[in-house]
Amino acid sequence: MSVNVNSRVTDAFYRYKMPKILAKVEGKGNGIKTVLVNVPEVAKALGRPPMYPTKYFGCELGAQTQFDPKNDRYIVNGAHDASKLQDLLNGFISRFVLCPQCENPETVLSCNAKKQTISQSCKACGHQGLLETRHKLTTYILKNPPEVDPTVQGASLTESQKKGGRKGKKEEDSGAKNGDATVKENNFGDDEDVEWSEDVSADAVKKRQEELAAGVKALAVCEDAEKSEKERADIFYSYVKQRKAAGVLNQANVCKDILLEAERLELKEKAPLVLVEVLLSTNILTELKTFKKLFMRFTMDSEKAQRSLLGGIEHLIELHYSALLPKVPHILKALYDEDIVEENVLIDWGNKPSKKFVSKEINAAILEKAKPLIQWLESESSSEEESDLEVRHFVSFFFYVEFPLNAVPWSPKLGV
Repeated sequence: MSVNVNSRVTDAFYRYKMPKILAKVEGKGNGIKTVLVNVPEVAKALGRPPMYPTKYFGCELGAQTQFDPKNDRYIVNGAHDASKLQDLLNGFISRFVLCPQCENPETVLSCNAKKQTISQSCKACGHQGLLETRHKLTTYILKNPPEVDPTVQGASLTESQKKGGRKGKKEEDSGAKNGDATVKENNFGDDEDVEWSEDVSADAVKKRQEELAAGVKALAVCEDAEKSEKERADIFYSYVKQRKAAGVLNQANVCKDILLEAERLELKEKAPLVLVEVLLSTNILTELKTFKKLFMRFTMDSEKAQRSLLGGIEHLIELHYSALLPKVPHILKALYDEDIVEENVLIDWGNKPSKKFVSKEINAAILEKAKPLIQWLESESSSEEESDLEVRHFVSFFFYVEFPLNAVPWSPKLGV
């Protein structure tokens, strides 16, 4: 079965397709492992070596990985469900395949070993830029760049550098034997005719500054994933706050970067708690519309993220109790109308008191205010179910009239 490479695109005629990841659990006990059955085909559709998504799974799951490129065998230790691996694969695609400008997967990676940077260029829109080097996979990519033949065991950047070094030495020795004048690096000599200069144009200076900044980022390979949840939440809080201060939160690429940062910090489902703290205030009804796209990046198809958002709003109401408590029905209706929180999540939340985010008393007061809206949502849901039932009864009656029992065998599916 094929699926869209960009999971956020729902168009059935989307041109970029890939096979769904297939996984097979083998072994038992401490020797249990998950074999990625079709990762070579998936990787081919993404234009990446199959070791990259396999290693990415290992980084995200905290599991060891094994590769046998010659026999197309890729393994992640432990038992892992294919649907979970597919979700992780979507994260890999967002970080290492899709173009940040046009979100097409026609990108090519190239590594600069000296500067420890990974460049990404898009053949679709021409965008060029550097990948964020904070994910653990980037260290593996730098040691095993895409241009290295994956079927060669032990092939890596380090090995190719050694070969290059030996080749360079042979060429240097050959040049010396032939009487060529060879100037070694950093051997400035005393020749007054030699002029040493550096391009000091504005563009050249800017380019060198960008390269230097990228190099510094690469050197500071982040180990944030190993920090406590509170420390990671503080990092995410600062990240979002800086972008809010810059006034760029409504830009699509910035929203995507914020989502990727939450995924990197392993906070995607709890990130809405931080977003509420940074983005919402007593003017919440307007702010929900303003930052709708950013909230939807996190809550779409994630009930846990939606519950976190509701918990964050409970806490916000507690902070601004007199101003926001009367607005509870309007806030919930806005979440429903803007498709930020699904109907079933709101109903479930409204019928299950909790003291997870606020005190029991505050939660009870909020749910009391929310009761009319929850009842309305329940009636709407019941009406839809009754409407579906009426349609089924009509279809059953139609078949009964048009096709009597002696003409058509009785079937329980028809309800006659």
